[in-house]
Amino acid sequence: MERKRILAWEMWGILFIALAGSLLHFTFELSGGWRPMAVISAVNESVWEHLKIGFWPALVWAVIEFFAFGRRSRNFIFAKGISLLTIPVVIVGLFYGYTWIFKTDSLIIDILIFIISIVVAQIISYRINILQKRRLSGNMIGAVLIIAGIISFSLMSYYPPKCPLFRDGVTGGYGIIGHQHQDK
Repeated sequence: MERKRILAWEMWGILFIALAGSLLHFTFELSGGWRPMAVISAVNESVWEHLKIGFWPALVWAVIEFFAFGRRSRNFIFAKGISLLTIPVVIVGLFYGYTWIFKTDSLIIDILIFIISIVVAQIISYRINILQKRRLSGNMIGAVLIIAGIISFSLMSYYPPKCPLFRDGVTGGYGIIGHQHQDK
C-alpha cells in the first residue's frame, strides 16, 4: 500500500510543479521587478531562468512530501536530490539537442520539455523512494545536491556567468542586470 501512496504523491507532484513553475515564469514581472522575487522567478528568457522555475516548485513539493511520507522513506533525501538534479539535466539536454538539430526553437516544444523533465524527475524519485535498502551515502549525496541547488538557484540570477546557459535570448543580457529589454 505504501508504494501506491508514494506513487500518488509523486504523480500529484507533476501537476503541482508544472503549474507552480508556469506561474513562476511571470511572477517577477507581476511583482514589478521586485529584486528579491528574482530568487524564485524567471527574470529573463535564458535557459537558466527556465531551470529555476522547475527547481523551486519541485523543492516545495519535496518539503510537502517529506511531511506526508518522507520521514518513513529510507531514501527520501537521495530521491529528492536526484530528482531536483534531473529536471535541469533533462531540460538542458533536450533543449540544446533539439535546437542544435533543427536550428530553431519552439515555445510548444519548450513547454513539452518542461513537462517531460518533471515527469522523468518524479518517476525517478518514486523508483528511489521505494527501494528497501537504505542508502546512507545516497542520502548524503542527495543533501549535497539539494543544498547546491538552493545556493546556485538563489545566487546565479544576480551573479550569472557570461556563458550561453545564462544569456537572455531576447535581450542578450545576463541575469537580473540584463533583464531590461533593449528596445531603444
